[in-house]
Amino acid sequence: MTRISTTSSHEGFAIEVASPGAGRIVVGDFTETFPMDLAFWDPGHYERSWANALRRLDEADVVTSCLVSSITDPKTANFIFCWPLYRIRGDVFAQNSLIIFNELDSAFDPESPWHSVSPREIVDEDGNRISEWCTDIETVREFRAASG
Repeated sequence: MTRISTTSSHEGFAIEVASPGAGRIVVGDFTETFPMDLAFWDPGHYERSWANALRRLDEADVVTSCLVSSITDPKTANFIFCWPLYRIRGDVFAQNSLIIFNELDSAFDPESPWHSVSPREIVDEDGNRISEWCTDIETVREFRAASG
């Protein structure tokens, strides 16, 4: 898994389809619009996947989840774009990443992408701080309740 992106904050949370072929994520005071490939999943599939990923955060005080931001057919693709989520008690940390399929120990499952997410790291192999953003589990729960 290759982590991408730089900053840190603690406040709001949202993930949504912003327009056809584009999504938007908010974590704390960070907001980013990202492209969504619609050849393999339609917007509804992304939204269902995000709902499952956010529900997973309630499974334990320390748990890893993953918001897929762009996916093509895993049978022919080399990677996907995603936002790994790491819950550590009350905090939820988000990082921007790639999951590179040929680096995985087992086959990628698009219905449970969190199984392909590496454990949280805050420093990369070169000693650079990995960009991440922080919110809290209550804010994620409020978003889930408001989005149905």
